[in-house]
Parts: sequence; structure tokens; C-alpha cells
Amino acid sequence: MVSVSELRSPSAKHQPPLPLPSFSRQFSLSRHFLEHGRCRSTVRPSTGRRLRVRNIDAAQPYDYESKLADLHNTFTRLKIGIVGFGNYGQFLAKTLVRQGHSVLAHSRSDHSSVASSLGVLFFSDPNDLCEEHPEVILLCTSILSTESVLRSLPLQRLKRSTLFVDVLSVKEFPRSLFLQILPPDFDILCTHPMFGPESGKNGWAGLPFVYDKVRVGQSQARVRRCENFIDAFRREGCRMEEMSCAEHDRYAAGSQFITHMMGRVLEKLNLEDTPINTKGYESLLNLVENTSKDSFELFYGLFLYNKNAMEQLERMDLAFEMVKRQLFGHLHGLLRRQLIAGSEMEDVAKQELEKVKKWPVVSQNGAAVTASSSSDSESVESS
Repeated sequence: MVSVSELRSPSAKHQPPLPLPSFSRQFSLSRHFLEHGRCRSTVRPSTGRRLRVRNIDAAQPYDYESKLADLHNTFTRLKIGIVGFGNYGQFLAKTLVRQGHSVLAHSRSDHSSVASSLGVLFFSDPNDLCEEHPEVILLCTSILSTESVLRSLPLQRLKRSTLFVDVLSVKEFPRSLFLQILPPDFDILCTHPMFGPESGKNGWAGLPFVYDKVRVGQSQARVRRCENFIDAFRREGCRMEEMSCAEHDRYAAGSQFITHMMGRVLEKLNLEDTPINTKGYESLLNLVENTSKDSFELFYGLFLYNKNAMEQLERMDLAFEMVKRQLFGHLHGLLRRQLIAGSEMEDVAKQELEKVKKWPVVSQNGAAVTASSSSDSESVESS
């Protein structure tokens, strides 16, 4: 509805009429409406009387201003400072800049040329970065260097409500580190984008993004800032998974660590491509290729800073021994001698059988029993 107030001015007759806004100016004018809720006065050419628009519902066609309001409310540009501008930091920066965020960066190495090409403002001194007062500090460091980097930051130069975010592959470690080092006024968001430059080179749609809002202030501005950062991944189509840091590490030890462990083991076998590759074998080759691209430092960090990793390593070792025992336990002596009698493998087979006799047997309930009390071991001894 348009409300008109007529204000006669003695000089209105001598003032030329102001032009009405054209359709090409609707966007900037609508933005002015959204921010200030008013429009400047215009002069009616026929009467010289000023018209003042009080409401723009009838001024814009197709409810255009409401669409602009929705866009304005769903996206807020953040000022994000990336600490650790290596491959992964650069990988995230590309998308953040494309989304319209203001991105700053700091790293021990000089990445100023790369930063400039990405539209990122690079600082070689962390003091200079912090004095820019970024709303979000995004740590993209390695697991092993996280503590030293965090302690080296001049936290006193940041705003007291700064949001700290990590992207490490382990979560309980950075959570406890943030709570221990950061002042209580700082917000904490632990995240794990479970993809990297290789798996995310064609987009992030469908890729998992795990996050835990460890500590976020109760003010609406701080809650909205945290959500706006998370939305940077939601807007790219990531599969959003909110869970505790402890829950993440439990799952990651049984998936990510196992994957890296098997890839490292298979790498030591020097597997080669053959003309008769099966689909399963090609999957193993791909596993070796993917894991070998990651540094050993990452693999060691997954092991050292996830308390569940040792348990998984012991389970893998036990499972390997159980499979070996199952294989040798089914080799009956007579058949075996017929197959390999007179060969060099006979002595090797005997040695392996002697080892099998000494192995503990794991029952179905997980209890270890002696070899003499197991019927399987008795069958081995009789061979």
C-alpha cells in the first residue's frame, strides 16, 4: 500500500522534477529499502507536490524486494582468516572466495603469489593477520603442528568473540586443545570436511562434512556467525553430519584409520598393474594410490591422536593371525605331503605348522585358550 503525504514548499515550483527510478535501478533501490525502510522524496511534475513512499509493497513488481530480503538474510559475508595456507588451506579458500567471503591467510611459507591469484590477502606475520580482526580463524595446519601454531598466535590482538575452527582428521585432540589454550570468550567449532583436493576437485556435493559446536556464545550474532560458516559447506551440497568429537573419533578409527593402514600395508607389497586385473584388484591399486598421496605425518597423526586407533591396530593384527591359522588349520598332513613332497616348500610348511601349534586359539566369545585344549589345534598336531 502506498501512502502519500503532500508537502508544499515555496521553492517547489522552481525545482526541476526528480526522475523516477528506472527498472535497471530496482536492485540498488530495493537494497536501500531493505536497509533503511524509506525512499527519498520525489516531486510530482503536474502539481509540484512531493510524494513520499512509506511502503514498497506496490512499488516493486512480482514481490521483488521480498526475494532480495530472503537472499540477504540467508547469506552473510564473513571475514575468515586461514592459518596454514598449504594445499588444503588453498583448496578451501577457492570455494570461500567464490562464495563471496573475505579471506585472509597466514603461513610459515611464502604463499603470497598463490594467495593473490585466488583473491586472498596474505600476511607473513600473524600479528598483522590478527590485527585485521577476522571474525573466524580457520586452522588448516597438520595434526602434529596444531598445538605449536595455536600457541604462537597473538590471541590478544583478536576480538574476544572470535570463532575458532579446525579441519583436522581427529577431533577430540583439537577440542581439548582449544578449551585449554583459548580464552573462554572465544567460540569453538570443530569440523572435519571428509574430502580433500583430489576427492573434492569436481565439487563437494554429497561429500560428508562433520561438525561439533563445542562452544558458541548465546548472542544471536555469534550463533548466526557459526551457522553462516557451516552454511559455506551446506551451500556446496555437502552431506552434513553433526556429532560429538568423541563419536567422530570412534567412527574414524574404524574407517579412515583402517583405510590408511591397509593402503600403507599394500604399498609395501609393491603391487603392479597386470593385463588380467580384476575389479577388486583395481580397487586395491586405487586404494594404494589414494593413501600414498597423503603424507606419513597425516597417517602418524591419525594413529597418535586418536585413542581408538591402537585398538583397531590390535584387532587388525589379531584378524590377520586368525586368517593365517584358519588357512593352515585346513591343510591336512597327508594331502599336503602329496602336493608338495620333495619340494623346497616342505620344510617351510613344517616350520609354519610348528608356529601354528604355539598360537593361542580365540574362541567365539573372544577368550583365548591354549592350543592343547582346542580341537582345531589337535587336528594340526595329528597331521
